[in-house]
Amino acid sequence: MPSNKHRNRGSKINDDTMMPPNKQNTPSQEYEDDEIEEMQDTDFKKFMIRTFRSFQKQILELQKSLMDKIENLSRENEILRKSQNETQKLVEQESVIVKRNQNEMKSSIDQMTNTLESLKNRMGEAEERISDLEDRAQENIQSNQRKEEEIRNLKNIVGNLQDTIKKTNIRVLGVPEGMEREKGLEGLFSEILAENFPGLEKDRDILVQEAHRTPNKHDQKRSSPRHVVIKLTTVKHKEKILKCAREKRQITLRGSPIRLTADFSSETLQARREWRDIAQVLREKNCQPRILYPAKLSFVNEGEIKTFHSKQKLKDFVATRPALQKILKDVLHSETQKHGHQYERRERK
Repeated sequence: MPSNKHRNRGSKINDDTMMPPNKQNTPSQEYEDDEIEEMQDTDFKKFMIRTFRSFQKQILELQKSLMDKIENLSRENEILRKSQNETQKLVEQESVIVKRNQNEMKSSIDQMTNTLESLKNRMGEAEERISDLEDRAQENIQSNQRKEEEIRNLKNIVGNLQDTIKKTNIRVLGVPEGMEREKGLEGLFSEILAENFPGLEKDRDILVQEAHRTPNKHDQKRSSPRHVVIKLTTVKHKEKILKCAREKRQITLRGSPIRLTADFSSETLQARREWRDIAQVLREKNCQPRILYPAKLSFVNEGEIKTFHSKQKLKDFVATRPALQKILKDVLHSETQKHGHQYERRERK
């Protein structure tokens, strides 16, 4: 019977040695309490030795397992520590970079602020200078306008003085050079009166104060003869002679055609020329136009004689007369364009 028990225990021990350490039963678990009591001392000692060795082996395995876990934890801890140190270094580096960038940005912002302030100051100074220049330009424009007005007034005064001086003059055009050698210019004028106005030649009140050619110096390259200026004693005699000349229309000297006109300043002559196109259109419409002394336009409209000193006055009047506006529309428009081109040329100069 005991031998069967020992065989059973042997089979159990063999089974236990084949199991993993964590699943093996301890020697105390192999026997029941009554079996332990039946053991002899030798068996009990063996039993205790096996039990102790089993415990020792389990303790060693547990110790090894714990050491492995501790080592793993140590490695993981070291890795975490290294990672933490690296992260801390990166954070510190990033902090330094961020701080440096902040300082650079602050410096850049300060520079931009200073630059903007400087630009604002310069813009303010530039605006002040521009304002000063505009004021000066306006002053110059006003000054030039005043000077131009003064020049126009002076020209008008000079022209009026010249016209006053020349008020009694008659200008003779077409008298050949050298013809005055025999009788002089006064004698030629008397011959003109006798040939064209026999009644006036006998009027002893018509006296010649002075006679000369203009310009004084003869230009050999000039194809046409110089004009002859005859200065009479009174305006009345001058107007009488010119009226007869207008009525006769064809004036001659020794059979050659000549012209008698009033003597005006260059400004007055230009002003009279500016009326010619308008006078020609009015003449074609039988409005009886005349250019009066010194440079006024006179014509008949709706049975009344109208006189104008300037083209602007004429334009204002024409704007109230549709029929007259239709007649003068083209010529006034062309005059406006011509003056516009002249103004543009003066502006370019």
